[in-house]
Amino acid sequence: MQYGQVVRARFLARPNRFIAHAALESGETVVCHVKNTGRCRELLTPEAVVYLERAANPHRKTAYDLIAVEKGGKLINMDAQAPNRAFAEWARIFDPSAETVKPEFVFGQSRLDFCLAGQEGLHLVEVKGVTLEDGGHARFPDAPTERGIKHLHELMRAVELGHRATAFFVIQMEDVADFAPNDETHPAFGAALRQAAAAGVQVAAYSCRVTPDSMTIHRPVPVIL
Repeated sequence: MQYGQVVRARFLARPNRFIAHAALESGETVVCHVKNTGRCRELLTPEAVVYLERAANPHRKTAYDLIAVEKGGKLINMDAQAPNRAFAEWARIFDPSAETVKPEFVFGQSRLDFCLAGQEGLHLVEVKGVTLEDGGHARFPDAPTERGIKHLHELMRAVELGHRATAFFVIQMEDVADFAPNDETHPAFGAALRQAAAAGVQVAAYSCRVTPDSMTIHRPVPVIL
């Protein structure tokens, strides 16, 4: 997954969840769109090094999108759209039996991220991006997510109907030891994820190779439930 023109900057402030102020290396202060509505408090700290993609539309209100940040020497992609884009490129590696890859698949009362279809039937995949890291351990979510719980219940229903189903966590950084649900922030999501795994939903977590202008799914990491 590749970005266009990317520049380095310093994070200054985030007046709301959609907008951030950053200082370019030239000294110019710019207003940029934050492509992640999560809290990201541990990432967007004053003077943190961030990476901005210049918008393709010159008439847009914000000329840049904030897509990545450095934290403790680790580069973290924080673009909420990047996990789905990366998975779409990589889906047939994950499931070689897939003949078609359909995004935004309506199933039950939800719209799941992907349906991989082939001779083995339907394989429904819900992708979650992970930006929260603590001491080398990746955690999800960084804020309560009732929508995430709803998706897990739809995946369980898919298994009951004889389909394959996967909760796929894209860890938007390299070099993490493991992945686990963030029970401190949202214990109900952790309980639902364990229930889904017990019901036959596959739970997978993969770290990514991240550069300022790209993100590629790299390798599986242990999932601790």
